[in-house]
Amino acid sequence: MEINSWVMSFFDSLYDGILIIDTDEIVKYVNQAYTNITKVKYSEIVGKRLREVRPGSRLHNVLLTRQPIAGALREEYGIQYTVNMSPIFEGTELIGAISVVGRIDDVYKLYQDIDKYKSKVKTLENRMKAIQKAKYSIDDIISKDARSLEIKEVIHKISKKNTTVLIYGESGTGKELYAQAVHNESFRNDGPFIAVNCASFQGSLLESELFGYEEGSFTGARREGKMGLFEAANNGTIFLDEISEIDLEVQAKLLRTLQEHSVRRIGSVHETNIDVRVIAATNKNLEELVKEGRFRQDLYYRISVFPLNIPALRERKSDILPIANHFLKTHKNDLKKDISLSRKSEEMLLGYDWPGNIRELKNVIEFSVNVMDDNIIEENHLPTRLQQSAQSGSIKVKRLEQAISETEKIEINKALKLYGSDTEGKRKAASALGISLASLYNKLK
Repeated sequence: MEINSWVMSFFDSLYDGILIIDTDEIVKYVNQAYTNITKVKYSEIVGKRLREVRPGSRLHNVLLTRQPIAGALREEYGIQYTVNMSPIFEGTELIGAISVVGRIDDVYKLYQDIDKYKSKVKTLENRMKAIQKAKYSIDDIISKDARSLEIKEVIHKISKKNTTVLIYGESGTGKELYAQAVHNESFRNDGPFIAVNCASFQGSLLESELFGYEEGSFTGARREGKMGLFEAANNGTIFLDEISEIDLEVQAKLLRTLQEHSVRRIGSVHETNIDVRVIAATNKNLEELVKEGRFRQDLYYRISVFPLNIPALRERKSDILPIANHFLKTHKNDLKKDISLSRKSEEMLLGYDWPGNIRELKNVIEFSVNVMDDNIIEENHLPTRLQQSAQSGSIKVKRLEQAISETEKIEINKALKLYGSDTEGKRKAASALGISLASLYNKLK
């Protein structure tokens, strides 16, 4: 069995150790890596019968069975390593066998690296699933008020279309809830839903989040670059909350993305085609911002194809108690006991103006549950601002004419009691009151 110089050069360049024997079990060749790993000198093994110099070797079994052995573990002189063994054929004739030896610590490190990367991939997958999942459906929109029910009907209709939706509503009205409902009612419901609060990012930072960037695009950029949220939302929906906060430069790039259905990462010359539905939301008057030059008119027309106006909670009184009871149900499950609102508490909730809308109502219910004495939320368990609002609402405002007349009666009676009711007393009373005696008689009538 001869090993030519080309094959030997190849084996000598390998990181793993190589040992080759012939059919007589004579070692014909070992490379430098083999001697480094096993600590066996070249002169001590080459040309010798393997079982004589390496008693624990199993390579002779490969000659007998003509079958490979994979992943055998060996330890000798405190050194651990793995061995893969295989027969060598020339045509159908068995001419020898080969061992490939690797350091056990290298194998362990490889397994550790694999486990580490598996863990990272799993974490990223879980994070992506959490980010991309639309949690709420149209059934989660609690609606008793006629306007709320009408909005749900509208959502049923527009969800099946691919049009861009612009949701108007005050802060706390639950605009993302409606956006998720639109997504889950659409044919994209199996795709990702990615929500972005545009007010959380400034300038170029928002641009890099939305459109991504290439390697080395700017100082602080990741070495491997980054996928943008539009690419991540492909075949799904991206929800741009507080879209009024995007600066004009990013607005221009957003407009191009919506028109061309493609994105270009920062630092790239290539366009990536995307299929993404855009739902935007704002609590500001975009038309006014357009007039002020703070929002692009062309972008406004592009995103407001279908406006969806969410009324404030004070404008849909019929929804207040059903939503409050929905929040109570969560606390019932946590505390494992029944909780209810007293009649007076319900009246106070209905009479309050709710400037913070549903977000404020949720806060009020949580506060009240934490301070209630028993299972019933009484009026004194509600936050002070609601109690004060109820008290101010109980004060009656009189017409000025009525108030003046009542005050005059009080002061005239005081003057007559002081000066007397006879003619002289009435003259003195009129003088003290700053009116004529005739006027006093008219008022007495």
